[in-house]
Amino acid sequence: MPHLTEIKIRGYHLDLYGHVNNARYLEFLEEARWAMMECSDLDWFMQQGYALVVSRIDIRYLRPAGMGDLLRIETRLDRLLPRAGIINQQVKNVQTGKAIATAEVTFAVLHPERASALPITGEIATRLESLLESEPVLES
Repeated sequence: MPHLTEIKIRGYHLDLYGHVNNARYLEFLEEARWAMMECSDLDWFMQQGYALVVSRIDIRYLRPAGMGDLLRIETRLDRLLPRAGIINQQVKNVQTGKAIATAEVTFAVLHPERASALPITGEIATRLESLLESEPVLES
């Protein structure tokens, strides 16, 4: 089930054309990923010195959002790979129900004492797998 985050579009989100600038969606998507991780074992990762680092983002912009729109971002951990995880995100306009943008985000687990991504096994995998089965949570 996805984690749900709502963001109301304000004037400072808009560009000269009166719609949300593409760079703002990166911030919205990041906000939603942090909210999802805060519902999991983020503290455990931090205590271990692990960082969850984005290595790739593929965003598809489908239609504009403007002043006063309420956006709902559905964020879900889609799958775990040997050294990466894939998060899918969909941004929808709450008022119209239409998709605004979609994103696929690839992340790795890093530790400052290692030069490469850690394998997603053992306790790391167990902690992340809890996100695969989580119930929807709505945060505004």
